[in-house]
Order: sequence, then C-alpha cells, then structure tokens
Amino acid sequence: MPHNPDMNAPLSVSQALPATAWQAGLRLGFSRSGERTILHENRHHGPLRVQKALYPEGGAVCQAIVLHPPSGIAGGDQLAITAEIGDGAHAQLTTPGAGKWYRSGGAEASQRIDLAVGPGATLEWLPQETIVFDGARAHMGTRVSLAADSRYIAWDILCLGRAASGERFEKGEISLFFRVDRNNHPVWLERGHVAGNDPILASPAGWAGHSVCGTLLCSFPELPQQAAALLEALRAIAPADAAQHGITALPGVLIARYLGDNSEAARMWFVDIWKTLRPACCGRPAVLPRIWNT
Repeated sequence: MPHNPDMNAPLSVSQALPATAWQAGLRLGFSRSGERTILHENRHHGPLRVQKALYPEGGAVCQAIVLHPPSGIAGGDQLAITAEIGDGAHAQLTTPGAGKWYRSGGAEASQRIDLAVGPGATLEWLPQETIVFDGARAHMGTRVSLAADSRYIAWDILCLGRAASGERFEKGEISLFFRVDRNNHPVWLERGHVAGNDPILASPAGWAGHSVCGTLLCSFPELPQQAAALLEALRAIAPADAAQHGITALPGVLIARYLGDNSEAARMWFVDIWKTLRPACCGRPAVLPRIWNT
C-alpha cells in the first residue's frame, strides 16, 4: 500500500491508556484455489476474531463474520483490522450486530481498517451500524487499496447517540478518515470531525438536526459504461422513512448517502441498493447473510 501519514502515524490519545483498555488486531488473507476462495490467513490478538470461513453461496464466495466479543469499544481501546483479498478471490465481510463506542473517561479510542483488493478480486464490506454513545471519544480510519480491475462494495452507517432512549451526542468527539485508491490513485477521500453539540450537527450544511448518516460506495471496472442505467434504477429506490438521501456517480465510484434518524431504515435502503448493484459489480445475485436475521 502507498504510504499515507494519516493512516500510518500512531493515533494520539489525551492521556495514558486505562489499565482495562483493549489492544486488539485482526489480520485476514483470502486467496483463490481453483474455483474456491479460501481464508488462508486468520491471525488475531486481543478480542477481535473470525471463527471460521462460511460458504452460503458455494465455494466461490468466502464469507467472514468479524467478531468483537466485548461488544463495544471503550476509552483507550485500539483496534486494527487488516484484510487482503488475493488475485481472483471474492470475500464478503460483515458483523453480527451493531458496533458500539462507549462514553470515555478521557482517553480516545481508535479503530483502523486497512483493506487491499488484488487483481480480479472482489470485496464486499458490509458491517452493521455503528452507534456512538454520548461522551465517546473516537477515531475511525479506513483505507482501501484497489487494483486496476478489482471490485468493491461497502457501506458505513453512523448513529450519534442512542435515539431510542432519547440520548443525543452532546459531549465527546469523533474523527473520521476514509480513503479509497484504485491503482494507486484516489477515487474517494473523506475526512471529518464532530464534537458534541457542534453547530454542524444542526446546520443544513451538515447533519441538519439528524442523528444517523450513512454512505455506500461501489467501484468496479465497468462502472463508467453502466453508471447511467444504474443511477436510473437506484434512484427509483427510496428509504422507507423518507429520509434525506442521494445517489451519484463520480469517475470510478458510485455513492449513496442517507441522512435521517432511523438506522434500520438506512440499512434496509442500502440492502435494496446492494441487491441491484451486486449483479453489476460482482456478477452474482444478492444473497442476504443469515447473520443479519439473528
């Protein structure tokens, strides 16, 4: 991967890490063996792991469910996830439930995700939503490296506060970094920083008073030729809660955005979009991961 100071420099924290903080890492490697994708590398330390490779669609697609047994990320925790999808392999990664970032006593928590998709390979990164509790201090960084002819679908749903209990994000802060490169050239680069009660949370140019935002990205070699037809089909699909949303295509990447107050509606809208995009991007019909129904 090309060097990027933002993603390779140590993440700073405001004070010494709490004695109870978790340092966890997960490294996955997928490769193609004949017509089958295998999980040839599965190393972890701390509470991050994949228990086994799953094949709900047959051998061509290897599904992995990323588990974080503590169920939430607390102040001082530092998580690192790395996945490499080798030439011609197809991996689908998801999570068993919502990720949670708990209120911090002062120390920053961090999660760094590095994904590399090799020539002719496919990655679907489809986690369930992330809930940031009031008072959390979080740094979330994602870096994706695509080969010239690799395929990629991913989404991220971020919930500020626990809306069901009336909690708003009034204290704490979140830093975000998300970069996607294709053939060593950036096709998507996004940074953000939100503090509790930040004016951007109420501004029409920002969160507009809402508590849930989501981004879906899709990139594959044939996208420029198919973008117009895909946009027409996808724009006919709307979130069930009538939230603000939009879909557009830039050179090399298609983007869908959600802004509202219902994480389930956001996820189901993304699933409906994925059902249309997956045949175009991956050459396969959509098969819902069973873990989403548990």
